[in-house]
Amino acid sequence: MRQPRSGRSSRPRGLSLGLLALCLAAARSLQSQGISLYIPQTTINATVQENILLSVDYSCHGVPTIEWKYTSNWGAVQKIAEWKPGSQANVSESHKDRVCTFDNGSIQLFSVGVRDSGYYVITVTESLGSSQFGTIVLLVSEILYEDLHFVAVFLALLAAVAAVLVSLMWVCNRCVYKYQRKRRHKLKESATEEIELQDVEC
Repeated sequence: MRQPRSGRSSRPRGLSLGLLALCLAAARSLQSQGISLYIPQTTINATVQENILLSVDYSCHGVPTIEWKYTSNWGAVQKIAEWKPGSQANVSESHKDRVCTFDNGSIQLFSVGVRDSGYYVITVTESLGSSQFGTIVLLVSEILYEDLHFVAVFLALLAAVAAVLVSLMWVCNRCVYKYQRKRRHKLKESATEEIELQDVEC
């Protein structure tokens, strides 16, 4: 009668299952880490003509694809740029010559205007398909001193026009005064001549 074999044959099987569980745990750990995206400033206040840096930073496995989109306050969506770190960025026509991209995912907008106010969404996508996104709100306002400058220029223009009008009125007044003086002088001379003629006739 044969003796039952010891558990030697089950040991490799148990070892392989243990390795498989360890690999799965490691894979889950890596998957749970995934992409981390850091945005130091989620709201940016700016004035017109400023150059604005939308600063972000990320960490992930491999070389990701970075994409920025702009959503206006009334809901219109525009793609700004898409690129992989180390390669040339594909910048949309609407933002050409107005955007500079960086390998850490940040972008810089040149000479912003009020129309650039809105929501800027970055999406970082790994080659395996996992992705992470974040949003930066940009608020662009007019420069106050430019408005005051316009008012000052307008008031200076009004003052100049008023000065010209006053000068013209003074010149006209002088001309009228000289004309009236000459006329009175002529009337006086004509009256004197008439008196002299009357005396001669008498």
